[in-house]
Amino acid sequence: MERKVTFVQYGCGKMGKYLMRYGLEKGAELLGAFDMNPALIGKDVSTVIEHGYSDLGIKIMAASEADAFFADNKVDVCIIATRSTIAELEDIFTICAKHGVNAITTCEEALYPWNSNPELTAKLDKLAKEGGCTLTGVGYCDLYWGTMVTNFMGSQANITKIVGSSWYNVEDYGIALAEGHGAGLTIEEFEKTIGAYNSYSSDEIKKIVESGEYVPSYMWNQNGWLCSKLGLHITSQTQKCLPTVCDHDLESSTLGFTIKAGNATGMRAIVTTETEEGITFETECVGKVFDTDEFDKNEWTLYGEPDSTLVCNKPATVELTCGTIINRIPQLIDAPAGYVTTDKYPYNIYCIKPLNEYVTTK
Repeated sequence: MERKVTFVQYGCGKMGKYLMRYGLEKGAELLGAFDMNPALIGKDVSTVIEHGYSDLGIKIMAASEADAFFADNKVDVCIIATRSTIAELEDIFTICAKHGVNAITTCEEALYPWNSNPELTAKLDKLAKEGGCTLTGVGYCDLYWGTMVTNFMGSQANITKIVGSSWYNVEDYGIALAEGHGAGLTIEEFEKTIGAYNSYSSDEIKKIVESGEYVPSYMWNQNGWLCSKLGLHITSQTQKCLPTVCDHDLESSTLGFTIKAGNATGMRAIVTTETEEGITFETECVGKVFDTDEFDKNEWTLYGEPDSTLVCNKPATVELTCGTIINRIPQLIDAPAGYVTTDKYPYNIYCIKPLNEYVTTK
């Protein structure tokens, strides 16, 4: 592509500040920004980006103005950093598809929504194909729970089981994610809501997940992504959500209150997936309000010949999420129209040159 990649930012909170800056630093042109927070609307985007930027001449608009903006402007990519479920993004995805704007989101379920909300995903896939654009979900999990693992597997002679664990501080991602992990609930409240389906069979939990009655953990979608990437066929998948607790009070700036000792600080979500090919996945994500001595970490162990463990401590998950998204943009633009998950993309690369120099087909 000879001209610059053009993009807009939809959601200007904790993630948006990095996404806009990283996009600009990779040679893309920011055309607009949108948010629902009245405190941000009307402000120059530089007040969000900070980092030495001042008066870029782009005012943050209300999210409701996105439809009209896309009708009047040629936008290559809309970066969405708002909510965590694909149903919550249906409106903005639909608007993007209507105007032929490629969309890429931090939404965790969007990484592989085919195994959690197949009906809506198929609907969005159809709309994107009609609009001639691509919709997808990308983030930290795309690499650190995805391609890092599948690449790591390439050194094995045999694999029978994959065990993965990822810890992250829900304080870094906003209130929607913290509440979705049960942070601040009493144990009784947690067990009646988030933990209510722990005893369900594979068929039972699949049914309520796909009906929209229950939103699964991120590892539910991640295991689906991994199996799709590897060409494995799932025979069963179950999930258990357990509360994490602390023996003393913890302050949560994101929730805006103190979590009392003994209440849930977040959750451990454990997903077990069995496949026809004999490889079992046992993966967990531990999302919680961290105590002072806790930190983000990833640990993946491959059991087989040989047993191998890969550990990544203290990854900067917010920045890595945003960096992964920006580096994926050329592949997003080059991808076929539809809802195309990144297991169908090439492995991600670090874009040294401006983004437009990596775009080949559009």
